[in-house]
Amino acid sequence: MKNVVFLFITIGQLLCAQSNFEIKNGSKQFDAQISVFQCEGDTCSGEGIVKLIDKKTKKLFQTLKSEDLYFYLNKNQRPSVNIIQLYNEQSPLIFDDFNFDGSEDLAIRNGNQSSYGGPSYDVYVFNSTKKQFVPSEELTSLAYENLGMFQTDHKKKRIITFSKSGCCWHITTEYAVIPKRGLQKVYELEEDAQGGDFVTVTTRDFINHKWVSKSKKYKIRDYYKD
Repeated sequence: MKNVVFLFITIGQLLCAQSNFEIKNGSKQFDAQISVFQCEGDTCSGEGIVKLIDKKTKKLFQTLKSEDLYFYLNKNQRPSVNIIQLYNEQSPLIFDDFNFDGSEDLAIRNGNQSSYGGPSYDVYVFNSTKKQFVPSEELTSLAYENLGMFQTDHKKKRIITFSKSGCCWHITTEYAVIPKRGLQKVYELEEDAQGGDFVTVTTRDFINHKWVSKSKKYKIRDYYKD
């Protein structure tokens, strides 16, 4: 009997701990209903469920899960959406066209497993044949192996990642999405300030199927004026 009572108490505690949120302003096509295991103060974490509701039909479109839907609440005790700030706020849900095919895709926060314990994301792209979001291993890898979620440049149709080693070496990398082939690295900007008062800036462009590299050294006080 004691075990049964303990079981009911435990289940009750879990249900009470779970927090629910609705996001209506993140996507043109979907409202999102988020359930996360627990929120303490302004921090939510643990197993999460994301339900996508079609704005037109008001019906459930798809349900996706995260092992650790980690995010912060704003001053109104609500989660943000579509915010990607290097070393700062990164939302639990990012709606964007990551592969530039004209369809909205989705990234869902899954813990802090990117570089330096930063945010990591499971990335889903919309499959027009299956009419649902499917996992993208390539894009998910980018969101785990760099400094948090990548950014997109829709004008140039490129994906941009950021990485570093310690305080003084940084690299920005740009990828093009090649239909039916995947990602192609096309540009790098390397900033190496490990040499004291100077920073060596190296750019590498992939032009006509070959890499073109240029390097220049600057005084740190001149290069980092801002």
